[in-house]
Amino acid sequence: MRVEDFDYDLPPDRIAQVPSADRTASRLLVLYRDSGRMEHRHFRDLVDYAVPGDALILNDTRVIPARLLGVKAGGGGRVECLLLRRDDPEQDPDLWRVLVKPGRRVHPGHRLVFGDGALEAEVLDTTEEGGRLVRFLYAGDWEDLLKRLGEMPLPPYIKERTADSGRYQTVYARVPGSVAAPTAGLHFTEELLEQLRDRGMEVGTITLHVGLGTFRPVQVARVEEHHMHAEYFRIPSETAELVSRVRERGGRIWAVGTTVCRALESAALQGWGPREGWTDLFIYPGFSFHVVDRLITNFHLPKSTLLMLVSALAGREQILRAYQEAIEKGYRFFSFGDAMLITTES
Repeated sequence: MRVEDFDYDLPPDRIAQVPSADRTASRLLVLYRDSGRMEHRHFRDLVDYAVPGDALILNDTRVIPARLLGVKAGGGGRVECLLLRRDDPEQDPDLWRVLVKPGRRVHPGHRLVFGDGALEAEVLDTTEEGGRLVRFLYAGDWEDLLKRLGEMPLPPYIKERTADSGRYQTVYARVPGSVAAPTAGLHFTEELLEQLRDRGMEVGTITLHVGLGTFRPVQVARVEEHHMHAEYFRIPSETAELVSRVRERGGRIWAVGTTVCRALESAALQGWGPREGWTDLFIYPGFSFHVVDRLITNFHLPKSTLLMLVSALAGREQILRAYQEAIEKGYRFFSFGDAMLITTES
């Protein structure tokens, strides 16, 4: 399968630079994957599609201010450091895998300085993803220091810095650890979630910390040759029980975002039940879904692993046709853009 088969032309003005003032005011393209029919609604209309007895699963990860700006010790110039994940959180919580820019000037043995010396990083090694393994050195509380010195790591296609960093968090974000938001969840408000519960839907949560695996570009010609970097996920016992209960009575599982989809399907492949660990699951056309029936998702970059995942659920040709219609009708794309519900007529 060729990566080029997942390409499409997107006018630059369709890339959303700022979030909508009202989370639920985003547009919603409803795609019926069994018939190919489409409807054009707004996200607040999601309650019209709610089915009593179905379950909505959310990703409760919280984006950390993972972008650090500093300098190389000894007058070596400015450097940018993007936190990816702790290398071994149990043994050494200060040991991190990071990306650095400019990478060609940062080598093992160098020391990086942030916040006039409030935080330093000793570069220990290179990593297979082209980053660096560093140990942070500091006094005081790590979380407080990161809040003070770090910035929200918005995607590179967003050129405007939003004044409200909370708009790059879901309203149910709880567990710190992501370097990017699970953007399908940005459209929800507490009021909308309560309306869905009132319609008879149950709501559960998983955790998947978004890292390099989700947004790393595909740099091979054949889809099958791409390797996903592992990301941490957790399926708590109450969510595992919820999913089992809903499926046993014939209800459907709605995944809010591709991260939820990957976590649920990863757990299913390992033997369904509570799970905690790492997943490098790559979902592309030909994949057999075991848990997810419905998917709420944003519009994704051309030739991306996320576009391949939604194509696995709804079919590549149908997804590209839906994307073309969204472009023609003025939908906003990517992280701060509009949403899609992939469902069925039945």
